Amino acid sequence: MSQAERDLDVSLTRRAQSGSEVAFTALARRWHRRLEAHAWRLLGDREAARDAAQMAWLEIARGLKGLRDPAAFPAWAFRITTRQAAAIIRRRQDERRLSEDLHQAAMTAPQSTAQPEPGADAALYAAIRALPPDQRAAIALHHFEGLSVAEAAVALDAPVGTIKTRLMHARLKLKAALEGETHD
Repeated sequence: MSQAERDLDVSLTRRAQSGSEVAFTALARRWHRRLEAHAWRLLGDREAARDAAQMAWLEIARGLKGLRDPAAFPAWAFRITTRQAAAIIRRRQDERRLSEDLHQAAMTAPQSTAQPEPGADAALYAAIRALPPDQRAAIALHHFEGLSVAEAAVALDAPVGTIKTRLMHARLKLKAALEGETHD
């Protein structure tokens, strides 16, 4: 993320904190897709990701005035989305305990049909999709969203060392997957 984009987010956040609906709407337009993509990386389900992002925006709207540092909006918003995704996962686990049929349905849910961005390396995106959710989220926030390791730690509600470990393991898995791809 460029400094100009960060400055715009800070400005929009400050104005939204002061009650500007126009600024809040602009902030939502800039960030909704990213938050939904983050939720999808954690959940692997488009509908659940939409739900998590919508619930996150409700929490963001309620708590925005309490955000002390407007520059922290990205990490704060990702963290809220992470918590909403975790809540969905907890609800899913509860449903599975209640019914074996629901458990079987969840196990046979269709895989995502998401396509890589135009011109992107399909093998890389396939390898990223194959990572465990915590590693996939760390890679995406750090490398795709441009968050620092510290910001990703805030967004994922995990210690900085944990994020560094997730990034290291994810990079090793990606390297192995891509090298395996070239040796076939």
